[in-house]
Amino acid sequence: MTASPVVKSFWDEPTGSWQYVFHDPATMRGAIVDPVWNFDPRAGATTTHDADRILDYVRETGIEIVWILDTHPHADHFSAAPYLKEKLGAPTGIGEHVVKVQKLWQDIYNLPDLATDGSQWDRLFADGDTFSVGEIPVRVMFSPGHTLASVTYVAGDAAFVHDTLMVPDSGSSRADFPGGDAAVLYRSIQRILALPEETRLFVGHDYAPNGRAPACEATVAEHQRHNIHLKDDPSEADFVRVRTERDQTLPLPKLMLAALQINIRGGRKPEPEANGRAYLKIPLDCFEPRGDADD
Repeated sequence: MTASPVVKSFWDEPTGSWQYVFHDPATMRGAIVDPVWNFDPRAGATTTHDADRILDYVRETGIEIVWILDTHPHADHFSAAPYLKEKLGAPTGIGEHVVKVQKLWQDIYNLPDLATDGSQWDRLFADGDTFSVGEIPVRVMFSPGHTLASVTYVAGDAAFVHDTLMVPDSGSSRADFPGGDAAVLYRSIQRILALPEETRLFVGHDYAPNGRAPACEATVAEHQRHNIHLKDDPSEADFVRVRTERDQTLPLPKLMLAALQINIRGGRKPEPEANGRAYLKIPLDCFEPRGDADD
């Protein structure tokens, strides 16, 4: 019988981001996936509202957190992994290809002193790596396409699929960021959909279109039958065409140029300058303006 973790979801409305805590009910050991460190771009202010919601839940429920996991370096929110590590003492992890993302964005931001060896995390996971959260076995699946470094965490009958898929009525996620590739995304999605049909897939984002409630979960079978980008079993070429046409209408995420320089540091601010303050850099004229939506 496949182990079944308890999954608690937390939605960050301003960025449409889903965060998760999953735990083994037998041992009450758990893990946090993709926690958000809140950022107000108008004020340049960071807050820990979302991370503190997670902390409250963990403490009230009595869960012992043994891992704090990021699926990839996010382009739409800052990672709260270091803050939660400080509060809970659990190690942080991300996919090993994060070093490629660090090197790519090191050049974009002109950060010659940035460490690009992934040392900002406690563990860099390779495809096929396994670990346990209590009695729940967790397997790491390298699933790039949205980014160079994206991984899926398959925890028993739950899989945290980051920004490969949206919920079925929204399809799939974009593949036009630096290092993204729609064909590679298609192959990653096919690998995810080869999981058992009853596997619960937990996505990284939802923007609650058409006034419906935010959603984060659907099974493999539900995606196969109802996902608007997958239900007709498209060929790779057809998927790439649809995804590329959609991506060409989308603007860059509002927080991308702020978020990536935090997240390639593992969720940390740049070093303070002489006045004790940290500053973000915005590369001018590096990207073209376009589009009118965020997904």
